[in-house]
Formats: sequence, structure tokens, C-alpha cells
Amino acid sequence: MNPSTARPHVVIVGGGIAGLAAAFFLRDEKARVTVLEGSPQLGGKLSVSEVAGVAVDEGAEALLVTRPEGIGLIDQVGLAGDRVEPGTTSSAIWTLGALRPLPRRQFMGVPSDLAELARSGVVSAEGAARASQDLELPPSARDGDVPVADYVGARFGVEVVDRLVDPLLGGVYAGRSGDLSFDATMPALAAAARRYRSLAEAAGSLLPPPVPVTGQDQAPAGTRSGGSVFTTLTGGLGLLPSFLAKTSGAEVRTASMTRGLSPAPAAPGAEPGWRLTVGSAAAAELIDADAVILAVPARPAARLLAEVPGASAAVTALGEIGYASMAIVTLAYPRSAFPGAHPGGGLAALGWSGYLVPAVDRRAVKAVTFSTVKWPHLADPTAPGAEPLEIVRCSIGRMGEEALLQRPDEDLAVLAAAELAAATGVRGVPVAHRISRWGGALPQYTVGHLDRVARIRAAIAAQPGLAVCGAAYDGVGIPACIATARAAAVQVTEYLRHSREWSHG
Repeated sequence: MNPSTARPHVVIVGGGIAGLAAAFFLRDEKARVTVLEGSPQLGGKLSVSEVAGVAVDEGAEALLVTRPEGIGLIDQVGLAGDRVEPGTTSSAIWTLGALRPLPRRQFMGVPSDLAELARSGVVSAEGAARASQDLELPPSARDGDVPVADYVGARFGVEVVDRLVDPLLGGVYAGRSGDLSFDATMPALAAAARRYRSLAEAAGSLLPPPVPVTGQDQAPAGTRSGGSVFTTLTGGLGLLPSFLAKTSGAEVRTASMTRGLSPAPAAPGAEPGWRLTVGSAAAAELIDADAVILAVPARPAARLLAEVPGASAAVTALGEIGYASMAIVTLAYPRSAFPGAHPGGGLAALGWSGYLVPAVDRRAVKAVTFSTVKWPHLADPTAPGAEPLEIVRCSIGRMGEEALLQRPDEDLAVLAAAELAAATGVRGVPVAHRISRWGGALPQYTVGHLDRVARIRAAIAAQPGLAVCGAAYDGVGIPACIATARAAAVQVTEYLRHSREWSHG
């Protein structure tokens, strides 16, 4: 790059939420930005399509408002008016033969109110008695990172792990609590646990004060002072990527698979840059860049870094991050298919927005969202006078369940409908269904994850004009991915500014 005559070129590899957010954050910089997405469609795990005439997300369908990055980006791209809050976020656990209320005073399944835990019926009387020992046990020593199941199980016993913690972690990571890192998946609780003798007390310190209840009334779970902790867009979160692409000002290319990354030959006196190989071997295109952001999963990032001198530590650490696959089976039923349905009833009469299923109960479906209950704007009839639909999303696939996910689409739809019927009593077959498969969708934050990320970042920081972002690092949720995108954009911007100043000097 000749800083006096040309704008620097930043190439972002990956057109998911992280890559597109990074492009958006570079929009006001004096740089030319290109986004290269290998698949035919932008958005990564954010996608929306119709089921029975209703636009329903195929991947992530909500984001937390307790972190500012997600709603901040939505506001910046001009979609603030399309944000909606859920009707209810109270969840159940389908275990021990019934739908049972998820205890409200819990943090990622770790209970803070052991009397409430016992009343919920999620664990047996013996399990509740074992959990209460947490209040008397001496503090648990923790030297370094440990699996969630080991630490929580030592405090509360195996039932709390199996029937509460594991399904909640499975809903986020599709992983197993026996493998997942306590420090990486529950950092706030891991820190609080060092300050309290009881893990229940540590969990309680992270929760808002209990909301007073009157009679049988209960405050909705998933709420905070001032509203819900979740939000979505009326047309689906899957709309966000296209808005980011349009408002970023970047050149966005789909079906442009990046197959190689290496230092570019530098002219005498010029700053080093990068050369990317894009497309098939038979018709390879070479693209030169002054800075590169890798916004792809861990394994593709490792493959691209394999030819970069000095990046071997990052390649090794990235290769240690596994991924779980999953499928979302979306089903649509007439409201009358649910027992006891009446005007305004249907699934809403259950009082929950969905339920989780512990792996120990050996069901195929691990989580169910009653979409038309959680998001009432989806419950409008598809035609004037038509009976309203109930739309349900069933999540299938935990780490290690690849054989289950190899079943044909129709088999997964039948399986999901059968398990939904067993849990809710729904009658008949769905009027429509959709299967969305997400191969290698969710990175596994196993024990040692924070150390791996530190090694990756240290190795990347030593490479001039290179940054990484995405779900593999600091969290799998949308706000966390956006935060990594902003950090990557800042990193390359500071590099480019420094290199231009240095070149001028």
C-alpha cells in the first residue's frame, strides 16, 4: 500500500454475523472493505424462511438485551422499530414423566433457592436432599479450570447436574457438562464461587432480587426490571445480516470460498500485507489486502493460518476447539390440535414458552420453543378468518449424537412431532414442517478453553494486520460475536493508522 495514494484494503473472511458486524464497524474508516463468504448465502447461523406462511428463524431466534452489543447494532442499522419483546419466557423441564417448572431462582441451572428446587419436582426428594448439602459443605477448592459437572456435582449432587445444569448448557452449546469448562461457560459464577462458601449463595449473588408474589401469581422468568432479557425482530433475526451488508458500505461477495492465506510480497519500503487465494484451484483468484479479519469457525481459521509463518500456536489451539452439529425441526399446528384449546388458549394455556429435556432422559429433542407463545406477533392467522397456528421449534442434536442427525428429514420431523405429542398431548400431524440442519454449528468451550483463546490471540497479535472474531472465542451468543467483531475492527484500524503514520514518517 502506498499510503499517500490509495485507501488500505481490508478483507473479511466470513459473512456471518461476526464478519458482517466487523464490516459495519469499519464503515467510517478510510478503507476499502471486502467480505468474502464461501457459501451462497450470507448470515451464517442467522437465517429466516416461511413455515405455513409465517416467517420463522431457522437459527438463532433471540438475543440478550442485558449485553448492549446486539441491540446497539440493531439500532445503528435502523431496525430499532422492528424490535419486539417476548410474551413469556417461562420455561419447563420435561423430566421424570412430566413437564415441570424450571426453578426461577437459578443461574444456568445452578439453584440459589433449594426450597424452590425441591418444590419444582425436577429432581427427586433424594436429589433435593443431596442438593441442600451445598449449604453445609466446606468451600470447594478449585485449582485451575474444571468441568462444570465436576464442580457443580460436588456441591449439589448428580441429579442437579443431569436434570438442570446439563439441559441448560445443552440448550446453549449442545455440549455436555462433563466436558464443558466452568470458567468459560459460566465465568461470572466461577468468579463468584471463589467469594462464597456455598455455590447456591454464589448463584444468588448474580440474580436480581426476588420479585414479590401475591397468592399464586409468579413473576415471569427471563424478565428484569424494565422488561424481558430477550428481544427479536418482527421479521426474524435472520433479516439482520442483509441489513448489515447494505449499511456497511463493503463489497460483499457470496460463493467466494477463501482457500489460502499467506504474506503478500512487499515492495521495497512498503508495509507487509496479505494475499488470499479465492475460488477453485482451476480458477483461483488472488486478492491482496493490507489487513485481514478471519470471521470463520475454528477449523477453517486453522487451515488458513497453516501457511502463515509464526502462527503455529494459533493453528494448534484452534484445532483443539470441537464443534457440535444440530438440527431445528419447526412444526406448525392448528391451535385446536392442542388439548383444552379455546380462543386465546392453545399452547399459551400451558403457561410456558417452551421446555428443555435432560440428556439423561434419552429423548432425541433437547429443547422446544413454543414460538407463537414466546413471540405473540407470530400467532396471527395466515389468512382472514383462518384458525391461528401454533408454531413450535424443536432442537435436535447434542455433542456425540451425529448418528441421530444422519436420519432423513422426514424421520426427524416424525420423531420431533411424536415427542412433542408425548410432552404436550398435541393431536394429529403438523400442517407444515421445516428441517434446518446446522452442521458444526456450535463451538465447544471445553476445559482449558480460556487458555486456548489466549494462545490464539497472542499468536494473532504478532501478525501485522491480522485479527480474528466469531463464536469460537468469547461466547456463542449474538452480542458476544458482535463484541469480538468490534475488537477485531479496532485492532486492524489501529494497525492501519500506525502503518500509515510510520510510512509517512
